[in-house]
Amino acid sequence: MEKANTSLARTKSEQLVETVEAAFKSPMNNEAIGVSEGDDTLSSMSSKRLMTAASPGRSTSGGSKNTHIRKSRSAQMKFELDDISSGAALSRASSASLGFSFSFTGFSMPPDEIADSMLFSEDDLRDGRIVRDIEVTEFSLLLFEFAEIFKLWPLQPHLQELFYVSMVDAAGDLEVGMRKPKFQTEPTLPIFLKFRDVTSKVIIKGMTSTEEKDILNGISGSVDPGEVLALMGPSGSGKTTLLNLFGGRLNRPTVGGGSITYNDGPYSKFLKSRIGFVTQDDILFPHLTVKETLTYAALLRLPKTLTKEQKQKRAIDVIYELGLERCQDTMIGGLFVRGVSGGERKRVCIGNEIIINPSILFLDEPTSGLDSTTALKTVQLLQDMAVLFQSNGKTVVTTIHQPSSRLFHKFDKLILLGKGSLLYFGKSSEAMLYFSSIGCNPLIAMNLAEFLLDLANGNINDVSVPSELKDKVQIGNSDAGKRNRKPCPAVVHEYLVEAYETRVADKEKKKLMVPTPFDEEVKAKVSSRKRQWGASWWQQYTILFCRGIKERRHDYFSWLRITQVLSTAIILGLLWWKSDSNSLKGLQDQAGLLFFIAVFWGFFPVFTAIFTFPQERAMLSKERATDMYRLSAYFLARTTSDLPLDLILPILFLLVVYFMAGLRMSAASFFLTMLTVFLSIIAAQGLGLAIGATLMDLKRATTLASVTVMTFMLAGGYFVKKVPVFVSWIRYMSFNYHTYKLLLKVQYKHMTPVINGTRIDGGLTKVSALVAMVFGYRLLAYISLQRMKLCAQ
Repeated sequence: MEKANTSLARTKSEQLVETVEAAFKSPMNNEAIGVSEGDDTLSSMSSKRLMTAASPGRSTSGGSKNTHIRKSRSAQMKFELDDISSGAALSRASSASLGFSFSFTGFSMPPDEIADSMLFSEDDLRDGRIVRDIEVTEFSLLLFEFAEIFKLWPLQPHLQELFYVSMVDAAGDLEVGMRKPKFQTEPTLPIFLKFRDVTSKVIIKGMTSTEEKDILNGISGSVDPGEVLALMGPSGSGKTTLLNLFGGRLNRPTVGGGSITYNDGPYSKFLKSRIGFVTQDDILFPHLTVKETLTYAALLRLPKTLTKEQKQKRAIDVIYELGLERCQDTMIGGLFVRGVSGGERKRVCIGNEIIINPSILFLDEPTSGLDSTTALKTVQLLQDMAVLFQSNGKTVVTTIHQPSSRLFHKFDKLILLGKGSLLYFGKSSEAMLYFSSIGCNPLIAMNLAEFLLDLANGNINDVSVPSELKDKVQIGNSDAGKRNRKPCPAVVHEYLVEAYETRVADKEKKKLMVPTPFDEEVKAKVSSRKRQWGASWWQQYTILFCRGIKERRHDYFSWLRITQVLSTAIILGLLWWKSDSNSLKGLQDQAGLLFFIAVFWGFFPVFTAIFTFPQERAMLSKERATDMYRLSAYFLARTTSDLPLDLILPILFLLVVYFMAGLRMSAASFFLTMLTVFLSIIAAQGLGLAIGATLMDLKRATTLASVTVMTFMLAGGYFVKKVPVFVSWIRYMSFNYHTYKLLLKVQYKHMTPVINGTRIDGGLTKVSALVAMVFGYRLLAYISLQRMKLCAQ
């Protein structure tokens, strides 16, 4: 039976080959094969390239997009043949060993016929014996397509196996016998980005005057879904500024003009949830693992319609999609913390953005600091995401500094900037043709990207000089200038700008005037001014609270900090060892210990809390720019998540000092002393938060905190008995003053009304003052954060 089936399958194979040869030999008119110019259809040229098993390349024929030849598997072929009827049924075949599925449209086949026609058993496929021996070519993919169309069903399982192997990524993302799951299986909202005559100027404020500096000068172009646009140019050419304008993230004082439209509409708050923006600097929490980082991003950014389990699964899918499964439990790391590698950290940053399946993805120097292979994998990932659904895919815009030749050919469109001016916009594959048409050709073999950057810098030492420039050669005074007779960079830049304006600019601007075809519903969504939160306020608070504890527990429980607190406690305990409060001298000594406790737990929290917002400013700006959470939820979670951590060390401190120093042995006195210290810590922490949020500069904040705490301590009247009236009011704002008097009341209210000239009075007033400081300083910090100029807030 098996031999008969094999013979039948081979007979079908021979019939297929004869059918394919006959199909290509016979003339095909437009009625036989319908090819639309705007779609990714299989042209006759690409078919011939597939039949001859040519090496993969990017098609430049007609008006078709520059896509890799392997992407022809998603081409839409329209055949009007007699043997194909109008109905179609969806059949799905999958390979268990590769974990990947491929769906095709055709006629259904009975399951028993499929089983009988299988050339290989599932055990063979699972063991990988057949897969390892199959040689995959582009021809196998074409055979699979024709087998589907011509209903050669017994042959399809064999070709399906070949097709599965062809799915193995050449960049090396896959382990042997395992396929990573694709997480982005749903199409995105298509967004067409257009920009015309975009200008930007930076306002530089001096001591006596204000100056405007040009950054961008009339940049025009467009990028459609399914395309990757590269912004290239030398340093200082305006690439990052242009990218920030596209993403609505320009936070510097600027003036500019021109228009930037998204589906022919302006930037709106709705786009925040549809835009992914990967900054050049890897802004991540160093003490969180890769899995925790992406999970928290999924919980906060994905829509409310998804459950918690679905969001967590999306995070896992992103981890496998980006090849981060090996390091998912490794900390991100930072300057002083060892963590993942630079390439893995960059992929985590990309994962933070693509986890929401954005319509537009902006990336600023995604290949900086990466080796050529890792950079190629990163850009290949961007290209795969862009063309995932073609017209319903993602719009990807990235800045690039100096790409390799392989990396350069991954881009669909290119913008070349020089000194803020547009030198070229168009298909990257046609850049060389354009510059050759204006007389600029490399004299030696070089990378195309290096050639373009030399032109943008005005360096034409290894470039042929156009005839129009020969008359403009400016000979310098030096002998080198006379020998070379090359135009200066300024003249070259002027020539390139003028050439683009006269040859290409008008034609491209006319294209921008054509309205983008899309539904009114899509346009209404993009222009919506309503923000879309991924979680409710309480969910945001809960998630940020847990994230804050996980991130800062390493700092709070570091051996350095624990050693600092315990060593101080032991020294104090030894100095005041078993002090006796029954004598006047012992009472005065214990009062000095209480004063030191009040001062120590006033200084310590202030200088710890100062670093909170300045250190997290970049992260706060990044996450708030994408509407990841509300500012109120972040602030409350950030301040309350510190409390459990801030109160553990004081407990250890008091457990050592209280019993070593022989303070009042009463349970009520011990717990009241602890509560007083806790209240002082929370009030002092509020002052540190307020100073840090107001200044957002560590040096200035540290200086101001030192002066403030010192003033509070001196104005309390413990060093100067007669404090002037115009300064004495400061003591009521001092947490040291109120804490010290409360500690004296807890320890000695039953013994004496006055200690060292300090009267022990009612404690309710002191407690009320500290509680007012707890909320008042934090309110000031929150107002300062609201007034801070966050990106796109």
